[in-house]
Amino acid sequence: MENSKVILMVILGMLSLWPMVVMGSPKLHKVGGSKGWNEKTNYTQWSSQQHVYVGDWLIFVFDKRYYNVLEVNQTSYENCIDTNFIKNVTRGGRDVVQLIEAKTYYFISSGGYCFHGMKVAVNVQEDQTIAPSPSLSNIKSGGDFILPSMYTSFGIIVVYVSLFSMGIF
Repeated sequence: MENSKVILMVILGMLSLWPMVVMGSPKLHKVGGSKGWNEKTNYTQWSSQQHVYVGDWLIFVFDKRYYNVLEVNQTSYENCIDTNFIKNVTRGGRDVVQLIEAKTYYFISSGGYCFHGMKVAVNVQEDQTIAPSPSLSNIKSGGDFILPSMYTSFGIIVVYVSLFSMGIF
């Protein structure tokens, strides 16, 4: 009987971690790689080598005395128009942006730096390795998507409640 409880505990533990394995975890992409956000980086080349998915994050590392980061639309990106931007994501020179939907995001630096190549288009895709049920794909919490860690935490709680009800704890 004791062996069956241990086996059950292992199985329940593995099942509680399954959503994290299936969904993966968000990744942080440093824009420009080791060079960061500056005039000396080819952002077209950098972004073409990235695999960016919904829920991932971009981090822009730069000297805020000279540069900034503006999220813009495609037309403003193509023409380096730094007015009427979608969002100024500049805070302190180590600024992060969560990519919450599958689309192409466009970012530029104003002050003429865009004309010197400080612009990047990041194509964000749905993660093809998962097939969420329609009921889970639309769930939001506070405007952000629920992260796999929440599912994992829920699974761990289920395991402990199950074990407690079986008299193991």
